[in-house]
Amino acid sequence: MASANGKGKMRAGSAGEPMIDFYRAIVFPNRVREQRQRHGFAKLLRLSAGIPEIPYIRLSKIERGEVVARPDELRRIAAALGIAPADLLLDIDSPDFDIAAWAEPFSDGAQIDLKEERFAVLLGAALRARRTLDPALTIAMIERDFGLPPVNLSRVENAQKPFGRWNPAVQRALFALFGVADEPGLRAEVEKRRAAGVLDAFLATIANPETRIARTRERVAELQAALREEASAPAAPTAIPLPIPGAPMTAIRLLPIFGAPLPHGLIGHQPTGKTVEAPHIAGPNAFGLKVCRATLGGGLPAQATVVADPDRLPVPGGLAALREGEGWRLLSVASDRDGRMIGYSINPDMEVALDDCDPAHLAAIVSAVFL
Repeated sequence: MASANGKGKMRAGSAGEPMIDFYRAIVFPNRVREQRQRHGFAKLLRLSAGIPEIPYIRLSKIERGEVVARPDELRRIAAALGIAPADLLLDIDSPDFDIAAWAEPFSDGAQIDLKEERFAVLLGAALRARRTLDPALTIAMIERDFGLPPVNLSRVENAQKPFGRWNPAVQRALFALFGVADEPGLRAEVEKRRAAGVLDAFLATIANPETRIARTRERVAELQAALREEASAPAAPTAIPLPIPGAPMTAIRLLPIFGAPLPHGLIGHQPTGKTVEAPHIAGPNAFGLKVCRATLGGGLPAQATVVADPDRLPVPGGLAALREGEGWRLLSVASDRDGRMIGYSINPDMEVALDDCDPAHLAAIVSAVFL
């Protein structure tokens, strides 16, 4: 086992062999757990009860460093703890920071299977090579023809977990992508591509700890800049009251409406030239989205317009808009038995693990207008 200057442990790779970074899934080490315990919250669940805007599963992933928090999430966590948002960030370049020590409290104690870790990295490189070397194999085509959603495609390419932990649907999609019949065939095909040197250019992009560190450093810097900008920004101007005959003076805010039908149930982010009145709970970045097609069934017809708020995370029982490339996908939101948020669409028939999606690509639907 080799050490990366105190920044994490990995298995050093030889020529044609992957470097296995055991902390590749940690993208946001932070001080949430430390500050939570320091301020009297022995259990995360108790803290979560005071932050209803952030689902517990999402909060757990933030604390474990598996997803990068948004500035508004840091503000809410910090407010619940009575501290400044910046106090939740840490300096990964500090001489006394060791990601192995930081991650230890989150370890489940399971023995690491080096063989499966190796195959996860090789598979990620093989999938990335397969897609990169075939320009016709787009993300949309992979979802349409092989049934592998973009979120799972990304997670496989980044070796987020061993092959055996993927569900049968994902495994079947990978068999089809590589033109094999079963798992032994897939392992043999990936190994053949490794031996041929096809994966060499892609391995370092998946499990290189220096790449992970650089990405984490960049994301933390972006958060710090966003928090500083918000702290120094002037108060937002109040909406101009518009007179309504026979009614008290009220404040009305109009939001632009976007929407154009795209293939596979997506809604294009093109301006329509129309506006919709913002509900009082809508944040400053909310916008209207024309449904275009009844992808969630007759309860939300094509002529309806929804208000999407990217400053709010979706919650079970509500609706969400998920950004996919140049478009948005409307989803109904529910929880599975493990508490994970799942987004569902009827047409096309699909489900998306929302907790695994980049929060910057998610927006809660806060209202709908039926015209």
